[in-house]
Amino acid sequence: MTSAAAPSPPAGPPARRRGSSLKAGERRLAWLLLLPAFAAVAALVAWPLYVIVQMSLRPGRALALSQLMSQPLGLANYERVLNLPALWAAYGHSAVYTVGSLIPAFACGLVFALLFHRAFPARRWLRSLLLLPWAVPGVVVSITFLWMLDASYGVANAMLRDAGITRADIAWFVDARTAMAAVIAPTVWKSFPFFTITILAALQSIPASLYEAARVDGATARQQFVHVTWPGIRRPALLAVLLNALWTFREFDIIYASTRGGPAGATETLGILVYREAFESFRFGTAAAIGVLMLATAAVFVVLAMRFLREEFR
Repeated sequence: MTSAAAPSPPAGPPARRRGSSLKAGERRLAWLLLLPAFAAVAALVAWPLYVIVQMSLRPGRALALSQLMSQPLGLANYERVLNLPALWAAYGHSAVYTVGSLIPAFACGLVFALLFHRAFPARRWLRSLLLLPWAVPGVVVSITFLWMLDASYGVANAMLRDAGITRADIAWFVDARTAMAAVIAPTVWKSFPFFTITILAALQSIPASLYEAARVDGATARQQFVHVTWPGIRRPALLAVLLNALWTFREFDIIYASTRGGPAGATETLGILVYREAFESFRFGTAAAIGVLMLATAAVFVVLAMRFLREEFR
C-alpha cells in the first residue's frame, strides 16, 4: 500500500506577512531618515514662525524681545493694523509693484529664452553672462539704477533727450508719479534671468520632431509658438511666475536702498512698512502682525495658484 502524501501548508499567508513586515520596516526606515529634515524644518521655519505669531499678539513698544514677550496676549496689534490707512496703501503699492515687475520680467525672460534657444556663436558665454543680474545683490542694483536714472547726469534722461521724447530732466526716484516705475526697473533687471533659465530648460525638453512636423504641415512661426512651444513651456513658466511673485511681494532691499518708501509713501510696500514699524517706531508687535498678514496673503495666493497648477498638471 502506498501512503498518501501529507498536504503541504499554504504558502500565501506567511509570504504576505513577510511582505507586510518588510514594507513596515521600510516605512520606519524612511521616517527615521526624514527625521533630520523634519528637525531642520522645525528649527528654521516652525520655531521662528511661532515666535513671530507670539510677537504679533503682544501689544506695546519694546526695545528687547524679552520685554515684549512679558506683555499680555491680545489682539490689539491686529486692531491697530487693520485700522491703519498706511497698511491698505502698502497693500496697493505691493500689488502694483509685484504685477508691474512680474509682467515685464516674464516677457523679457521669454524673449531671451527663445533667443538663446537658437544656435549662434558665443551662445554658451552669453548664457553665463545672463546669470549676472540674478547674482548681483539688490543694494548694488539699486545704487546702479540710482546713477542711471539720476535727474542731472543719468544715462536714461540723456537717451530720452537724444531721442526727442522729452526735453526736461525727469527726477525718477524723487517724483511720486515716477518713483514706482523707478523701483520696478531694477527689479525687472534682476529677476528676468530666472525666467530665462526656467523657460530655456523647458524649451530644450521639447522634441525637435514636433517642430519638424509643424513645418511640414505649413505652420508659421506664430502657429509653432502657439501650438508647440507654449504648451511645452506653459507648466514650468507658470511655476516660475508663482515663485517670482512670492519673492517680489516680500521684496525689501531694492526699494529701501532706492527710495526708503518715498517720496511721500509712494513706494512704501508691506516690507517697508514692517521695517518702519519695527525699527523706527519700535512697535515690534505691530510689525509682526503685519508680517503675519503678509504670510496669510501669500498663503491664500499659493493655495489658489496651486489649485490652478494642479489642473494644469493633470
